[in-house]
Amino acid sequence: MNNKALICGLTAALLVTGACSSTSTAPVAKTTPATTAAPAVTPAASHATAPTAADAAAAAQDFTLVNTTGVEIDKVFISPHSSDDWEEDILGQDTLPNGEKVDIKFHRAEKAPLWDLRIEDKQGHSIEWENLNLLEISKLTIDYKDGKATAHAE
Repeated sequence: MNNKALICGLTAALLVTGACSSTSTAPVAKTTPATTAAPAVTPAASHATAPTAADAAAAAQDFTLVNTTGVEIDKVFISPHSSDDWEEDILGQDTLPNGEKVDIKFHRAEKAPLWDLRIEDKQGHSIEWENLNLLEISKLTIDYKDGKATAHAE
């Protein structure tokens, strides 16, 4: 009986410690179905948006990624442009089906303005975008049509 109580107590302490000590600045993602039609797709461009009161609590780089590529995205990588390595797949075991979106959230302490984005499908085919100024992008719609990848930033 004492062993069970000890194991339960240690497990609870480890869970609380792990949850409270997380200091990662890597972005996290939450997949949700897209609720509006995707806008016309053009090559990636940046358009500044006025911050709202709700944005004050969020990291300045937070954005929504909308998949209109026609295929299910298996992996999404986002790394600071100054980095030579891709960070972890922010979808984890999830995927981003065509027509759905994912909210990508950054740690509030994150300061890097320019980021690179890489997406991969299940077959390992990948597309990359570089120098995305996430301080000026709140929504990024990606598309693949006639052999050409495009991104429309809002």
